[in-house]
Amino acid sequence: MSARRRELKRPLGERRYKKLFIIATEGVKTEPRYFALFNDRKSIIKVKCLKGKSESSPPQVLRRMTKYLRQESLMKSDEAWLVVDKDQWTDEQLERLLRWEQGSDNYGFALSNPKFEYWLLLHFEDGEGISSSRACSERLKRYLPNYDKDIDSGKIIQGMIAKAIQRAKQRDNPPCTDWPRGIGSTVYRLVERILS
Repeated sequence: MSARRRELKRPLGERRYKKLFIIATEGVKTEPRYFALFNDRKSIIKVKCLKGKSESSPPQVLRRMTKYLRQESLMKSDEAWLVVDKDQWTDEQLERLLRWEQGSDNYGFALSNPKFEYWLLLHFEDGEGISSSRACSERLKRYLPNYDKDIDSGKIIQGMIAKAIQRAKQRDNPPCTDWPRGIGSTVYRLVERILS
């Protein structure tokens, strides 16, 4: 009987709601590892990456997100983001993602040109003189010598994230309304939302 009484009298503590960021990414390693940096038991946010196996085109990233949103509903304070690279994708493919973003106040779209590694590079330097995907990878290896699509989370610290945001904003001036046509990244917009 005392066990039953204890069961009935257990404290009814309040569960603190964590704001959820659902992020559909092109990459299966780099982007999920990077965004996992923002998950912390003490944090009031939770980041969940939706990654595919080999489906990485913008339409496939969008399909992954819409499938998730059909199965799981977002609370008003939650956010859903698409994160892709410019790579060889056409403007028409990217326009679909932009139209999706415009469909709701809590949807977002972030693009790195030429690729996500440019956003990573901005954590270490200003990224000047990058003209191709290959040049971006080579420059990033100056700072992450063993980089192979898998980042060492210990190499990126809070102060570096703030610097990356600042550097990306300087390149995105005036702020683009769709995606960077030249070298740049709007991933800073998502990271600012996560940190706010």
